[in-house]
Amino acid sequence: MARSQRTTFTGAGGETLAGRLDWPTGPARAVALFAHCFTCGKDVVAASRISRTLTRLDVAVMRFDFTGLGESDGEFANANFSSNVTDLVRAAGHLRNTVVPPSLLIGHSLGGSAVLAAASQVPEIRAVATIGAPADPRHVTGLFEPDQTRIERDGEATVYLAGRPFRVRLTDIARQPQARRIANLNRALLVMHAPGDTIVSIDNARDIFDTARHPKSFVSLDDADHLLSKPGEAEYAAKVIAAWVDRYLPAAP
Repeated sequence: MARSQRTTFTGAGGETLAGRLDWPTGPARAVALFAHCFTCGKDVVAASRISRTLTRLDVAVMRFDFTGLGESDGEFANANFSSNVTDLVRAAGHLRNTVVPPSLLIGHSLGGSAVLAAASQVPEIRAVATIGAPADPRHVTGLFEPDQTRIERDGEATVYLAGRPFRVRLTDIARQPQARRIANLNRALLVMHAPGDTIVSIDNARDIFDTARHPKSFVSLDDADHLLSKPGEAEYAAKVIAAWVDRYLPAAP
């Protein structure tokens, strides 16, 4: 049976962030760092199922709650895209100092945008995989209609996503040089997206793929929904990631 342990580290704003490190039963081939979707958390279905499947394929996975979400401290309204990227870099540093540096970054939805932005700041990363990721972080502002005008006017607003209230600020999301980051990724890239994704359209996957340089791969998730909530979808994504990343990982555990 795979082992799972809780861990904590200091995030971008000095808050204590909560993580979970899942280990395979035998030696780990590599360690992956997983970034969850916007307003989700480390224990969302997609994150937990992908992590569990990867451990069965000899890849350890660390997933954590971004600032103000799940079990992590801080206020969600005080976080922004840049702080999420810094949280990822600090999570990688935590792994480097306590276990072993991560070789693989995996990001789901806006977490996919975050791993594309963070990769250059984690020198040990050999490969990056995105799932349903926006090509530009500004895509998330479309979730806030009709609150967008109020956010732009007041700088923040309380919005409801999946029936839950979130205090949101969009202080830096329009200033992200995401296309340049993707073009200069210099890591193997796997873009995974469902053609029928109604939250982040398949056009985003095309833009990411066209902007990135080789080596790069694209895998269609067929009729999956954005959150990979149907049985077997997250497990399929994890198996594809494990098979694809194999050639970029060291041979020895």
